[in-house]
Amino acid sequence: MLKILIPTIMLFPTIWLTPAKWLWPTTVAQSLVIALASLSWLKWTSETGWATSNLYLATDPLSTPLLVLSCWLLPLMILASQNHISPEPINRQRTYIALLASLQMFLILAFGATEIIMFYVMFEATLVPTLIIITRWGNQAERLNAGTYFLFYTLAGSLPLLVALLLLQNETGTLSLITLQYSQPLHLSTWGDKLWWAGCLLAFLVKMPLYGVHLWLPKAHVEAPIAGSMVLAAVLLKLGGYGMMRMMLMLDPLSQELAYPFIVLALWGVIMTGSICLRQTDLKSLIAYSSVSHMGLVAGGILIQTPWGFTGAIILMIAHGLASSALFCLANTAYERTHSRTMLLARGLQMALPLMATWWFIANLANLALPPLPNLMGELMIITAMFNWSCWTLVITGLGTLITASYSLYLFLTSQRGPLPSHIIALEPSHTREHLLLILHLLPIILLVMKPELMWGWCF
Repeated sequence: MLKILIPTIMLFPTIWLTPAKWLWPTTVAQSLVIALASLSWLKWTSETGWATSNLYLATDPLSTPLLVLSCWLLPLMILASQNHISPEPINRQRTYIALLASLQMFLILAFGATEIIMFYVMFEATLVPTLIIITRWGNQAERLNAGTYFLFYTLAGSLPLLVALLLLQNETGTLSLITLQYSQPLHLSTWGDKLWWAGCLLAFLVKMPLYGVHLWLPKAHVEAPIAGSMVLAAVLLKLGGYGMMRMMLMLDPLSQELAYPFIVLALWGVIMTGSICLRQTDLKSLIAYSSVSHMGLVAGGILIQTPWGFTGAIILMIAHGLASSALFCLANTAYERTHSRTMLLARGLQMALPLMATWWFIANLANLALPPLPNLMGELMIITAMFNWSCWTLVITGLGTLITASYSLYLFLTSQRGPLPSHIIALEPSHTREHLLLILHLLPIILLVMKPELMWGWCF
């Protein structure tokens, strides 16, 4: 753990002491070395259990894929941001990259924490850099509004979790994930216990986000700069799923009755947000709503608490993180050239940038879960686990899959196909940096098809 954490902390002196002309190459190179070193976590020796570096930091098969994803994303975020941040004064550039590095540090500490209270503190700490990135480097005047939504939704959801954790500490005497699994099962029967159950999950359901408490997400995505959108889609939403998986193990036997309304809401959200995608005009907004739709499936898979549901949720989280981040990068490349996110104003780009249209096509196919990509593995496992729980869910998940295919087709056809509009006179050609960025997103998705057990978690 420390072999990744210490180089991440050493990024800060690199960022602040590097000469201005070497700032971007040096930070990309160092963060890429950290990302490649983090792949060593995937070399798992034991079948189950924890690999600890000390009492407070450890990895297990559930947190490892998410840790690697967090490390993998930092060089990609720096690469994606270079074009629109490099004209700014040098101190602002350094601050921007330092915020991204601090976000990675908090995420490593959150996913690697063995104490739940440490996980909670790091979960909250990720708010600060994200909020500064959205409100300072956001695209439009709405960004302060988006930052306020983001802050208050997350804070309002996570305060009950803090109270719930203090009660759990009082009841069991420990908040260590390593020892909690061996403690006495809780006898949950009163109304207070039902409130405690809701308090434990509410913060994570807001972060996922569950349909109904998802309004902060499209705003935050649309207003954030490219790195903000990437880290939100790829990693910060996964904090919610990861936290739910950790907490669900302690919430029995209440989950069997209390999870019903949340599962129904999650599945209904898949259809509703998919339908919202079909009538979006804003490119980033469409991709943001598609994230809510996919996270609805993940929430459903976790809440029914079967090994298949858990495994499907982890696979879908990792695959969606890479695919969604790639789509945001593509939306950003279109925005940098046309200076508009309105899909009808920036259509027919395949004529001008054919290779970029190929990346659009592959990222769209990954997003709609084309076989044999891991997105399909995750969705199939969740749909199968859902069907096993109640056969009526097949109608909703099937309809959700159909709508996903429809809006993915709509996204591709509107942005890439057709004649080039007459107002687009001069387009900047695509850069090697952008192609490298997209290869580093899409290649892991394709490679994970060969070895999906890297992201199965501890269920199989």
